[in-house]
Amino acid sequence: MADDLGDEWWESQPAAAGSPEPSGDEEGRDTEMMQQDTAPVPEPSQETKQVTVTPMECFLTQAKETKEETRKTKKWKKKKISEILAKSEPKPGTPGDLQQLIKDHYSGSRSVIELEELNLPDSCFLKANDLTHSLSSYLKEICPKWVKLRKTHSEKKSVLMLIMCSSAVRALELIRSLTAFKGDAKVMKLFAKHIKVREQVKFLENRVIHLGVGTPGRIKELVKQDGLNLNPLKFLVFDWNWRDQKLRRMMDIPEIRKEVFELLDMGVFSLCKSESLKLGLF
Repeated sequence: MADDLGDEWWESQPAAAGSPEPSGDEEGRDTEMMQQDTAPVPEPSQETKQVTVTPMECFLTQAKETKEETRKTKKWKKKKISEILAKSEPKPGTPGDLQQLIKDHYSGSRSVIELEELNLPDSCFLKANDLTHSLSSYLKEICPKWVKLRKTHSEKKSVLMLIMCSSAVRALELIRSLTAFKGDAKVMKLFAKHIKVREQVKFLENRVIHLGVGTPGRIKELVKQDGLNLNPLKFLVFDWNWRDQKLRRMMDIPEIRKEVFELLDMGVFSLCKSESLKLGLF
């Protein structure tokens, strides 16, 4: 095989002009030299290694990019609060939760003395829902004398009980679940969807309403336009524990939380301190 390689190598080299033909002895010596030259044939494996270096480097680069993309995906998943809440057990709201939210909301705009004045007395809080109640059963527990109370209510532009929630759709769900509790009481929708403020003001002026269910934004607007008087109000119930499709409670939504505190500033704090108004967390 070495002879064959030697012949091929020689065939590929042009003979020098005027060079004499090699003799037999010279051919033998040349053949030996060729065998020595061709002995380390495995050397091309280094070239093979060099050729394979490039795809190896490309592969490693792709792997790094994949790790970076995976790392970014993991970071994005960590920011999804809904996934964490979906796996955790729901905890019922407590009066302390509301007190802490009040403190956090006003801490940047009120002095220490003013913040102390915003502390609500424990006596103004009703028993909170422990997540075992329907709305009707919860209201029956916190207001066992509802029938007698609604019969004595005759003041227009007011309600005895307000139930605040995060949206019009949720308000309709709550109204449907009030059947076992309300009896002959008149219930009014207090939200903005398809209902104008002036229509609600006129309705409150002409009729006696016992119970209102709606959003804090619309309730606040009715109070501002003197369409709703809060003084006769006896119960203010927060739809505290219910979560929407994104697993947010009503007080987790910034715009809803802002409107709630604006409403509380419109006389609710003073009514709670006078103990004429009770707060419930459903």
